[in-house]
Amino acid sequence: MTALPRTPSFDLSGKTALVTGASSGIGQGCAVALAEAGAHVVCAARGADRLQETVAALQEAGWSAEALVLDQSDLAALETALEGRVFDVVVNSAGLARHGAAVETQPQDYDAVMGVNVRSAYFLSAWAAKAMIAAGTRGSIIHISSQMGHVGGIDRAVYSASKHAIEGMVKSMAIEWGKQGVRINTVCPTFIRTPLTQSTFDNPERAAWIMDKIKLDRVGEVEDIMGAVLYLASPASGMVTGTSMLIDGGWTAD
Repeated sequence: MTALPRTPSFDLSGKTALVTGASSGIGQGCAVALAEAGAHVVCAARGADRLQETVAALQEAGWSAEALVLDQSDLAALETALEGRVFDVVVNSAGLARHGAAVETQPQDYDAVMGVNVRSAYFLSAWAAKAMIAAGTRGSIIHISSQMGHVGGIDRAVYSASKHAIEGMVKSMAIEWGKQGVRINTVCPTFIRTPLTQSTFDNPERAAWIMDKIKLDRVGEVEDIMGAVLYLASPASGMVTGTSMLIDGGWTAD
């Protein structure tokens, strides 16, 4: 009799995950996807009220979750939050955007974006991976990057620079940690409809630009990201590291 291959599992029962930026939008969706798959999810964000609401909703749905109030750009606070904990999955969805013309960029805006999008992401990855390696955990680190890590965009020089940096960082870390069994990847969404992006969609010129670029003729929804994150978190993606999953509706196909 022919021995058939078995579909790899997407089950995360018994795993512990950290999701940053988990109080709303894409981060909240990531927390739902991992919790629904069986993981205990530590939901981290700066705003305590919305974070507690998210965790309460997860718990009401019958899933395991806890809240961690954290300003990820505060590296001392980040290090303290990670101290003594080993996560099987880390999803970094915290991010900052300050869009505008490059010639008008102020140093404080540049520093703020790079501080959250690159500096804190770097050390979150390094410290989480160090703990995984010490514990012998074959973990998965996932960054919510952007299609702007692969292309440029109107008024997005600083944001795009930060996301290009993440893509290079992830490739190098994947090379360094692969033999220890720690995987690291990015998910690169197109414009996703969230409260933070609504102002862009409300601008007719920007909305027209977006719809012209997206080949599937619709904007992204949070649910479009959740499956990709679950895949990268699970054993189903056991041979995937140092790469990016473009969830961009064909934006970068040109």
